[in-house]
Amino acid sequence: MHKFSWMNESSVVEKDGALILHAPAFTDYFNYGEALNEKGLPSDSVQNAPYYYTELEGDFVFKVRVSLDFQSNYDACALLLYVDQNHWGKLCFEKSDFDTIAVVSVVTKVHSDDANGVNVDGSPIWLKAVRVNNYFSFHYSHDGKQFFLTRLYYMDAPKTLKVGLVPQSPTGQGGPRVFDHLSIEHRTVQNLRKGE
Repeated sequence: MHKFSWMNESSVVEKDGALILHAPAFTDYFNYGEALNEKGLPSDSVQNAPYYYTELEGDFVFKVRVSLDFQSNYDACALLLYVDQNHWGKLCFEKSDFDTIAVVSVVTKVHSDDANGVNVDGSPIWLKAVRVNNYFSFHYSHDGKQFFLTRLYYMDAPKTLKVGLVPQSPTGQGGPRVFDHLSIEHRTVQNLRKGE
C-alpha cells in the first residue's frame, strides 16, 4: 500500500472506493512570467492547488478514473508528476475556455506550456501517466481499457518522483473532485506511445 501525503493540504473523503478531494477556490499549478522572483519562480506563478501524492521509485504506470461537476473555466481533476517547483508535468480532465471539456496537458521546465488536447463528451474519464527512465507519457480513456496518447515528453528527474492527484479551480469557487479505481504498477512498458 502506498502512503499519500499533502502539499497545500485540503480535505479528502474516502467513499465507496473513491477519493473525493476538495478543490478550494482559485487554485492551480501554472508558472507564468519571464523573470524569476525571490522564490525562484517565474513571476505571477500559481502553485496553490492541493496535491495529494505518493513517492514512486523507477518506472511506473499510474492510472485513475476521474469525474467532477464542471462550473468554471479550468475546473479540473489532474494527475501531477512533480520534480520540483519549476519542473513538473500535469494531465487534466478540464473545462476549457472554449466551452468544451478537454484532456489538457501542461509541462513545466521553469515556464509552463499549455496544450489543449482532444475534446471529450461526458464524465467520468480515465487518466494515465507512465514513466520509462526520464521519458513520460500521458494518456486518456473512456473505458479504462483502450488508452490514447495525449503527450510524450522528456524531463530530467530523480529516481524517486512525487506522483499524485490535484483538484483545481483556477477561476472558480472550487468543489469536490472524484478520483476512483486508482492503480499503481511498478513496471516498464514496452511502448510509451501506447502506454503498454
